Amino acid sequence: MSPTRSPDGSPPPAQPANSPADEPAPGDGGAPPRPRAAEASAPGPAASAEQTGLADDDARIDAERATRDLAAQFEDEKPGRVLSGPAGLLLTAAALAVGGLALWQVFRPLAQGSKYYLIFFLAGVLPLVFLVYPADLRLAARLRARLRRTGGTDRPAGPDLPRPAPARPTAMDWALVALAVIGCLYPVLPIGIGTGGGGYNAFLDRQGLLAPMDLAMGTVLLLLLLEACRRTTGWILPAVCLLFLGYGYYGGLLPQAWPVAHAGLDFSQLVDAFYNSDSGFYGTPLDVAASYIVLFTIYGAVLELSGAGRFFVELSAAAFRRSRTAAGRTAVASGFLLGTVSGSGAATTVSIGAVTWPLLRRAGYPPERAGGMLAAAGVGAILSPPTLGAAAFIIAEYLGVSYLQVLGWATVPTVLYYLGILLAVEIDARRSGVRPVVIDVSSPWRLLARFGYHFASLIAIVVLLAVGVSATRAVVFATLLAVALSFLDRAHRLTPARLVAALVTGVRGVLAVTVVCAAAGIITATTTKTGLGPQAAALLIGGAEAVTSDPTLVLVLTALLAAVALSLLGLAVPVTASFVIGWVIVGPALLDLGVTAPAAAMFVFYFAVLSEVSPPTALAAVAAAAVTGGRLVPTMWQTLRYALPAYLTPIAFVITPAGLGLLGIGGAQRIAFAGVVTALSVAVLAVAAGGWLPGVGPAGAPERVLGAVAGVTLLWLEPVPVTVGATLAAVAVAGVLVRRGAAGRTGGPRAGSPANLREEKL
Repeated sequence: MSPTRSPDGSPPPAQPANSPADEPAPGDGGAPPRPRAAEASAPGPAASAEQTGLADDDARIDAERATRDLAAQFEDEKPGRVLSGPAGLLLTAAALAVGGLALWQVFRPLAQGSKYYLIFFLAGVLPLVFLVYPADLRLAARLRARLRRTGGTDRPAGPDLPRPAPARPTAMDWALVALAVIGCLYPVLPIGIGTGGGGYNAFLDRQGLLAPMDLAMGTVLLLLLLEACRRTTGWILPAVCLLFLGYGYYGGLLPQAWPVAHAGLDFSQLVDAFYNSDSGFYGTPLDVAASYIVLFTIYGAVLELSGAGRFFVELSAAAFRRSRTAAGRTAVASGFLLGTVSGSGAATTVSIGAVTWPLLRRAGYPPERAGGMLAAAGVGAILSPPTLGAAAFIIAEYLGVSYLQVLGWATVPTVLYYLGILLAVEIDARRSGVRPVVIDVSSPWRLLARFGYHFASLIAIVVLLAVGVSATRAVVFATLLAVALSFLDRAHRLTPARLVAALVTGVRGVLAVTVVCAAAGIITATTTKTGLGPQAAALLIGGAEAVTSDPTLVLVLTALLAAVALSLLGLAVPVTASFVIGWVIVGPALLDLGVTAPAAAMFVFYFAVLSEVSPPTALAAVAAAAVTGGRLVPTMWQTLRYALPAYLTPIAFVITPAGLGLLGIGGAQRIAFAGVVTALSVAVLAVAAGGWLPGVGPAGAPERVLGAVAGVTLLWLEPVPVTVGATLAAVAVAGVLVRRGAAGRTGGPRAGSPANLREEKL
């Protein structure tokens, strides 16, 4: 999809993500958007639900479906099919079975244990991947498409959306479905096949000494998982898995003097580690997907269908409707609120962009800058409690702590992340002369009074976790509460048919993350078998010690090297896989240097998440550019600018003990000190990146350089560095004041002054 451009050269809103094609876009002659979720989901004629009746309900539902469809294309790097007919019925039946099994496991766990459940869960999910995601091996067609894109045509600038997938599965897809069922269920087959088979207990008894049939089925499942990863996330993750597989097999041929050399493993040992151990396919990552993620994706689908997403965006617009930077603040606040129920940065970016891009465009934001803002705000969804990304649940399992503790660790950094984006928005508005846009919506108090019940299930999750209820039961109870409360809104009540749709949507949303988590078992099992983790940690620390012998500087250099390594890794693989690889490779290095486990885990987690806004892949930026029609690479760089403080804040977790205060650890005094100082650091870095001090005026190059040094110094949460950093920040502010005074004496107009701004009402 390539958005066309208007006569003034600016792209219009992405129509499919905003409203039905026959409705006017906001600000282009249409009436102001109504604030009530029950009345309008897309800008259009202002009328109540009672006046417009079913016609407006259908239009709103169509608009919401269009937004969800666009968002779904960015859940992973490849789009899936929209199945109908027998394949669609099979998808629905299988999704209901998988969802029902996940719910059953919460309240009546299978007696044979967690691994037994994981076998059936993977047997339900993996075949669906081959139904939903096409093979997409048409290399010649892709090359022709690329030539058309680069052949000098007059197509408007902007990224191409993934092309629609073929509507029906092929014969090869059905064959892979059958193989996936057999390969997954083989460990529990009650019949003997030669020296293999014989049921679950017999399969476990052969651990370490697989039968030929075990080896064959394990190899089949290995190949199927690699193909499933390729279909959902592209070639990079399968290539990484094959690299680890090759290291496990050929590592014994490396010179034994090399630190990463090992004794070597034969293929049967590797398959045994993958297929019949607790660190392979059925390890912690898959356990997290099957026990937590599937329930949270179902919960998110229920909230979305109950109208919560629309309410959060409208509440954000109402809260800032008369502020000077209403459009930008609305986008940031929407990202934060939607992030509480979504664990996908790219999909959240599309959801907030569908509504707020018209506001940003009317305010005068170029498509690239607006896209950067939307992408940075959307990625915060993976960081925002109470529904963090999948890696957060893996942290809880790896460290053996409650999910509530992980939420506590994420709270202050999330606030600091959005503080940095909000400050960047304020700076941009003043530096660039963005036009104020008065959003004609109702009072936020009226919205809260009518639709504030959407917060109830979110609060319920936190309360239930606080009183000791498990995360799985808490999210199930919250889902039931959201279903019950949906009947307060006639347009979004969850009837049985819509409940089935929510369940199918939730299970479909976990397909890609499930195969990624299962494939991550290749990496973790190989690392465990070969001892690669400690060896890689020694190499990382040795690289730092080659520069300096000072323990403090060794820690700092190791953290910087780890940050670079994690950032590069995140460019190639999804967030969940990036965290798993980072934890087994980088985590031991940090732990060996005395960093606490929570700080090390959150450090790896944050850099894994930031891969979604890091050029040149930046999936969230791609999604934002699809909505705004902006150029892709400039959108990525704008995203990086908005999220810049987030790249530095995690380093404060690990380089000083006071950094634990950012994770809510160490008492009120440490938490307050770390939070206030880091907030000052984020503010100074935002001014340095944006070149403007709010309330004062532009910052020149000397002040920006001084501010950048001050911001980085403040992250060293010790008295002397904090004092130095605060002094440098004060000097930078003084320089801006002097510059403003000099400009005032010359009498020149300042960019962004009220004389250059005008209000425009939607």
